[in-house]
Amino acid sequence: MSLVSFEALPDDARVWVFGISRQLGPGDESHVLHAVDDYLREWRAHGAPLTAARDWREGRFLAIGVDQRDEAASGCSLDALFRVFRGMEQKTGVAILDNSRVYFRDASGAIDAIDRAEFIAMAESGAISAETSVFDLSVQRVGEWRRRFETPVAQSWHRALLPAAR
Repeated sequence: MSLVSFEALPDDARVWVFGISRQLGPGDESHVLHAVDDYLREWRAHGAPLTAARDWREGRFLAIGVDQRDEAASGCSLDALFRVFRGMEQKTGVAILDNSRVYFRDASGAIDAIDRAEFIAMAESGAISAETSVFDLSVQRVGEWRRRFETPVAQSWHRALLPAAR
């Protein structure tokens, strides 16, 4: 097997989540998703095909899942995937592999991406609270992606960035 629908992956499948630094235009979005699909169709670890899928949310978040019951993604196979992403970054001018950003919904409901220092400053000013919706890119299983990827700050590791926690 290779590329399957994301819904076919079990909850315990491994997932890697990538945030896109800004909303992509339709052309760039299409390019990114087609390139990812093309890569996943042929993705292998030590010569064995991986049962993989991708999910795309909010025009900003890409989840790559692997059902590790058949074969686990190896360090080399992940490095190869990251090379694909680096190429996409160069072509589209967006950051995909930069994990320093914090993603959250602002007061209008739009998704924003800022660095941790800015997030802390906004929390100190009261613009971000325990109820603010954040996106947890550190989820590691497909079930977590499905159930708690978007969650209030109070229920995420992000709570450590609130003034009361520091």
